[in-house]
Amino acid sequence: MAGPALAVELVMVEQVGCAWCARWNEEIAPAYPKTDEGRFAPLRRVDLRKMPEDLEVSRRVTFTPTFLLVEAGREITRMEGYPGEDFFWPILNQMLTDHTDFAPAGTEGNG
Repeated sequence: MAGPALAVELVMVEQVGCAWCARWNEEIAPAYPKTDEGRFAPLRRVDLRKMPEDLEVSRRVTFTPTFLLVEAGREITRMEGYPGEDFFWPILNQMLTDHTDFAPAGTEGNG
């Protein structure tokens, strides 16, 4: 029996031979788990041609890479394609702040 799903995760849908996936792997992958975003939404990789049954997407994934922000196994938003290092982080941060309770470092209230 599988363990409980993480509350929020970033699912990277990729495929063999995807040049933009390779670029993401070179530019972002090494740093991702060390960031606030990566700790909040750990990365899960899936193959475009072998989409897991436990993943509920809002519509078919066509492009790679596609980054799905998933909560409890269900897609809540997505980023299609890799826009490059300079744009990936701000877009991801916006996805997280708009659709989850993610608070970037330094923005927490004094509550």
